[in-house]
Order: sequence, then C-alpha cells, then structure tokens
Amino acid sequence: MTDKFRAGAGRLCLDFIRTLRYRGTPSETEELPDAAAWGAWIDRFGPFATPVRPVSAGDARAVREAIHELLTASARPSTRQRLNRVAAQPVPAPSLTPSGELRWQAADPASAMLALLARDALELVTSPEFARVRRCEGARCGALFLDTSRPGTRRWCSMGVCGNQAKKSAQRAKATVS
Repeated sequence: MTDKFRAGAGRLCLDFIRTLRYRGTPSETEELPDAAAWGAWIDRFGPFATPVRPVSAGDARAVREAIHELLTASARPSTRQRLNRVAAQPVPAPSLTPSGELRWQAADPASAMLALLARDALELVTSPEFARVRRCEGARCGALFLDTSRPGTRRWCSMGVCGNQAKKSAQRAKATVS
C-alpha cells in the first residue's frame, strides 16, 4: 500500500489529505480504508524508526476531513475546535540512542502522528504560505498543493502525472483541430 501514497504536496498535512484521491469525482478513492493502511501511511511519512500499528483508521479519516475543511476555507467552529484538540495531544519526542542515532518515540504513535498533522495544518493556515496553496488543475485530480515555484504559477500537483496528462490532452485537441 505504501507505494500508492503520494508525496510532494509541499507540506505533510497536504500529503495527508491526498489520501482521499480524486476527491469529489466519480473516481474518488479512499486510501485509508483500515488500520493497516493508516499504519502504512504513518510508516511512510512519520518520524518513527519502527513500524506503527494503529488500532483504527476512523480517527485519521475524521482528522483528514477536518484538515481539508480548514484548508478550503469552509471550516465550521466545530472543525477548528476538533483540530485544536488534536493538535494539543502529545507529539513524538526525539531521543538519542547510545549509538548516536535520533529516534522518535510516542506512547501512542498514531495519535501523536495526528497531532503532528493537525499542528502542521494550523501552522499552514496562519502562515504567509497559505496564500500559495493551490488546487490542481488536472481534470480528474483537484488535490491541494503548496506552490513553491518562484513566480507562483504552478498549476498541477505533479508535472509527471497531472501536468503531463493536461499537456497530452492539449496536444490531442490541437491535432484534432488541425
């Protein structure tokens, strides 16, 4: 499952909300259907050195939807309260092993990961970077990403996928008209 999770949105919380792929389209796909998938996502994106096995993915999906709601400017007061509560939970703590390696630990790694995600979303929505959060212009995508391009004109979440598809479609349309 880990090879299916997308990275590169520019912030951890943006990568996380992309686990509902093709949001709002007929192709909408849930990438966190169960605890195993949630654990795989944490293993890929989290700071922990050992695999995490959470009990449920339900809380993760609820936090994901709250983050999406917050970032798309449709957050209700209850959404902000939920994210504030989640962000207040303990986050992973660093520790140095006897061999000098940095390890991240938490009594409840899955809850600590949700706290990291909520904090990242709260920081993003209150930062100047928030003005550069864009919705992918890919016909089937609609994912959110942070536009870090110098001119601030990035249009697609991924040039290799959505941008390439858009350019191919434009070429086909041009060839058909000619």
